[in-house]
Amino acid sequence: MPLELVTLRCLKDNYAYLLHGDEGTVLIDAPEAAPILQELAARDWGLSAILLTHHHSDHVDGVAEIVKQTGAMVIGAAADAHRLPPLDLRITPGEPLEALGEPVKILDVSGHTVGHVAFHFPQSGFAFTADSLMALGCGRLFEGTPQMMWDSLARLNALPADTLICSGHDYCAGNGAFALSVDPDNQALRDRLDTVQRARMPCAPAPLSLERETNPFLRVAALRTGLGMEDASDAKVFAKLRAMKDAF
Repeated sequence: MPLELVTLRCLKDNYAYLLHGDEGTVLIDAPEAAPILQELAARDWGLSAILLTHHHSDHVDGVAEIVKQTGAMVIGAAADAHRLPPLDLRITPGEPLEALGEPVKILDVSGHTVGHVAFHFPQSGFAFTADSLMALGCGRLFEGTPQMMWDSLARLNALPADTLICSGHDYCAGNGAFALSVDPDNQALRDRLDTVQRARMPCAPAPLSLERETNPFLRVAALRTGLGMEDASDAKVFAKLRAMKDAF
């Protein structure tokens, strides 16, 4: 049976995710402890592990209290271990990992930070991308280069189209407004934003197929001409879009 996914709102606009199956429950990122512990208690679930995508405080600040209350082990990237909470297991992109009886693919998605990882559960069809590929956008480049982030997005874009992209924030309003500014004739984008507004629903999680149709950072080929960059590389078009979003 596919794993059960629970999406939790934390802080102002963060998401954390619980995955539950016959073998227990894991948490992806821990922005704050209270809503996560409340959800676990309401469902009478224990917690076996916390998977961390990157070191930013709004993804890890709840770890210590959650570990204290649940005894969960903490798993994160070896390359980021020096600035993550204490890790029980250090992982490296490409090496095997198993959680809840399923294989997990660890992907290097550096760009927002260096050492950022994503967790892909191919059997259940989930990808936890945090601040790399986001609903209608991508993370700001605090540490990496445009080429690095473009390579990360290309890596994620190669996943199956029905993969559910579970990103780290609800930036729907800002990302959507920027997407419309550079892709105004995209009817799929308009339909997505209209649906979100009418249903008062979050933008994430969302299938990769929908991100391909509506996320400007995955649509560099379609937007190249409008930007006057017909002969530029994909990475350079992406860099232009990211700079435009930063200034938007």
